[in-house]
Amino acid sequence: MDSADQFRFTHLPHPAPVPAARRTELLANPGFGRVFTDHMAVVRYKEGQGWHNPTIEARAPIPLDPAAAVLHYAQEIFEGMKAYRAADGGVVMFRPDANARRFYQSAERMAMAPVPDALFLAAVRELVRADRDWIPTGENASLYLRPFMIASEAFLGVKPSSEYLFIVIASPVGSYFSGGAVSVWVSEDYTRAAVGGTGAAKCGGNYAASLLAQREAKTHGCDQVLFLDAVEHRWVEEMGGMNIFFVLDDGSLVTPPLGGTILPGITRDAILTLARDRGLTVREEPYSIDQCYADAASGRLKEAFACGTAAVVTPIGRLCGHRGEVVIGSGNGADPVTESLRGALIGIQRGQNPDPYGWVQHVA
Repeated sequence: MDSADQFRFTHLPHPAPVPAARRTELLANPGFGRVFTDHMAVVRYKEGQGWHNPTIEARAPIPLDPAAAVLHYAQEIFEGMKAYRAADGGVVMFRPDANARRFYQSAERMAMAPVPDALFLAAVRELVRADRDWIPTGENASLYLRPFMIASEAFLGVKPSSEYLFIVIASPVGSYFSGGAVSVWVSEDYTRAAVGGTGAAKCGGNYAASLLAQREAKTHGCDQVLFLDAVEHRWVEEMGGMNIFFVLDDGSLVTPPLGGTILPGITRDAILTLARDRGLTVREEPYSIDQCYADAASGRLKEAFACGTAAVVTPIGRLCGHRGEVVIGSGNGADPVTESLRGALIGIQRGQNPDPYGWVQHVA
C-alpha cells in the first residue's frame, strides 16, 4: 500500500446485525473470548500487488483452501489489545502503536509480509468505531481486539507464502481470571521457547506448545503454568500467556530479561516504566526457580504477579511443582505493590488518571 487512499476502508453492509436487545443481554456477562461483535476488518496481500482491498464487513467464516499454507506450515501471528470506555464517555485504546510494532516484528520473524503500522492502526480503529456499541461498561470490562494474519496461498512445499489475510475481530470481555490471587504450576518437563526460536514472536505455535503444560497445571489444581529456560531448566522465563514479576522484601522488582525467548509484553513494558517512575528499583535479570522457592520460604519474596493484556496485573498466591508448594506474600492477592501498580495502570488505561506517557489514544 503506497497511497493514503488505500488505507481507507470500505464499509460493507451487514445483512443481519445482532439486535440491540440481544446485544445488551450478551454484554451483561460476556465472559472472556466467547462473545463476538458484528464486524471484522479484512485486508488481503498478494506478492507483486501488496496490501489491498481493506474492508469492514460482517464477521463470518473465512473461505480457505485445504492446501492453505497456514494449515500446513503454521505461518500465523496475532496480537491482543483492548478498547475501553473512558471516564469522559469516549473510547480509548492503550498503546496501539506498540502492538503495531510488535505485529510487524512477529511477521518478519515468521517470514510473512509485514503489515505497515498505519494500516494496522487504521484497521483496529475502523473496527472499534464500527462496533462501538459492543464495548461493555464496568470496572473490568473492555472490548478485546484480536488482529491476526494467516498465510492463505494454496501450495504444498516448505517456503514462505506469497498471499496473506490480515483480519481483526473483536470480543467484549470481562475479567480473564475470576478474581483474587492465582496459583501457578512450575513446568519442569516442557519448555515454551529456545534461543534462536520464535519465543519473542506472538505466533500461535508458541501457545500450542504451552497447552500440554497448561493442562498439567490444571490437573494439579493450578490456574496457570510457569516455564523455565530450555537449556538448564533453571531460570524463570514466562507464564503460559503472560509475563511475570517478583517483589522482594526491599521493595525492588525482578523480572526475567527478554533475551529472545520471552515475548516483549506491552503491559510488561508499561509496568517497568510505572515502577521506575515511582522510585522503585527494577532489575531485569535472571531469577532461578531454586532462588524463587528459597526466597518464598524465607519471606524475602513478598509478592509476585502476572501481567498481560488479558490478565492486566494479576497477583500470584501459590507456586506449585514437583519440588513442593510455597505461598507467596499474603497468598490471597492483597499485596500493596501489586495493587498499587495495577491501580496506576488501569487508571491510565481508562482515562481516570493523567497520562504523562502518551499511551492512551482516543478512537471515538
